[in-house]
Amino acid sequence: MKKTLSSFVPALMLAAAACVALPAVAQTPAAPAMASSALFDTFGGKVGLVKLMDDFMVRLLADPRTGPHFKPANQQRVKEQLVDQFCFVMGGPCIYKGADMKSAHSNLDITKGDFNALVEVLQQAMDAQGIAFSAQNQLLAKLAPMHRDVITVK
Repeated sequence: MKKTLSSFVPALMLAAAACVALPAVAQTPAAPAMASSALFDTFGGKVGLVKLMDDFMVRLLADPRTGPHFKPANQQRVKEQLVDQFCFVMGGPCIYKGADMKSAHSNLDITKGDFNALVEVLQQAMDAQGIAFSAQNQLLAKLAPMHRDVITVK
C-alpha cells in the first residue's frame, strides 16, 4: 500500500501536539505509558529516540513554516524533553518532568496550520529514520490526546 501524506495527516496531527512547545514540552495524564516497552524498543530505545529528535530538530529549524517558532527556543532542552516524553509514552524507563501541555503552550498562539506543519516534519523525520509506518501510528495514537492543549488559536 502506497503511503501518502493525506493518509498520515489525521494521526500525525494529533501526535504533533507533543512536539510544539517552544519553552517546554510536557506530559499530560491523558497519555499513559504502555504496559510494555515493545514500542520503545521498536524505535531503538533511548539511543533511537535521541537520533530521531536530532533529525527532527534539524528539520524543524530548516522548514520555513516551523523554523521561526523553534529558532528562539532552547533547542537542546526541547530535544531532551521530547526524548524523555516519547520514551515515557512508549513505556520506556524515562521520566518526564516538564510542564503540562496546556501551560507549556498557552501563550504561544499555535494555529492548526502550525500544528499541521510540525506533524509533516515529524513524519519526514520518522520516515528518514526508517521507522515502520505501523510503529509511527502506534506512537501517534499515544500522543493524540495532547493535541487539545496545543492548538491555542482556533
